[in-house]
Amino acid sequence: MARPVFADPKTDFVFKRLFGSEEQKDLLLALLNGLLELEGPHRIVSVELLAPEQRPAVTELKHSIVDVKCRDARGVTYVVEMQVLNVEGFEKRVVHNVAKAYVGQLGRGQLYPELNDVIGITICDFELWPRSEGHRVPMLSRWRMQEQHGGEKGLGQLQFVFLELPKYDVSRPPQTVVEKWAYFFREAENLTMVPEALAQHPYVDALEAARTAGFTEEEWDAYIRAGMAIQDERGALSLARTEGRDEGRREGQVEGLRQGIEAVCEVLGLELTETRRQEIAALDAAGLSVLLARIKARQGWEA
Repeated sequence: MARPVFADPKTDFVFKRLFGSEEQKDLLLALLNGLLELEGPHRIVSVELLAPEQRPAVTELKHSIVDVKCRDARGVTYVVEMQVLNVEGFEKRVVHNVAKAYVGQLGRGQLYPELNDVIGITICDFELWPRSEGHRVPMLSRWRMQEQHGGEKGLGQLQFVFLELPKYDVSRPPQTVVEKWAYFFREAENLTMVPEALAQHPYVDALEAARTAGFTEEEWDAYIRAGMAIQDERGALSLARTEGRDEGRREGQVEGLRQGIEAVCEVLGLELTETRRQEIAALDAAGLSVLLARIKARQGWEA
């Protein structure tokens, strides 16, 4: 199999190679400052990588959730995640992870004033808030608690940042820092050379770190396995959704037939006893169809 020039940074192996290693810590700093839109004296200048969390218990999602944790000099913790697949309850899991990181700071004997803020940064390869007329969450959105009457912002101990990659405007070259990061994550695996838009630091550094020519055979095999695992998860979720839709259609068909039988019996003046209702409830779609046809043909149903 011929190697592409650059590996997909959305995969577990490459994301952690770029943003979860001591050797590439500058890339993590650049990503944090870029997505948090920090400039000048507000920029994060150093971080400490934290031990990764255990993979989620749901086996089907173990490869599509990628996270890197770090803490800056002020004590603020950052939970940086790449989410490839849109799964049920995704937003709740993000909130849970950030809250868990916040509460996890409180060891035995520690006081609440010692707790530091936690910021969750999630890069989504899907639209978490789909675009709709009159309601549009931007590609980069930032969330924190807000007083509902006056709009005063407060309780900023937990903050959330989301970058929704499909919302990147492909009709023009990327201009801003955020757009360039979105372009990098979306298009890196399709590039054959460093584009002009990403020819400066830190994007060119990220591309060089993702250049497959620098992968050992073991690293290349790990990358291929990570990509195949994501495809398997995507296929499993797609199958589950298809089966769910099919089951929903079958249930709707059965319910429609039951309602049809009740309507015909009502028109013909036939009483449905509880015993008959139970018999109808036990029939599948084929049985209900036969029964409905018999009732219509006989125009009656003897007790």
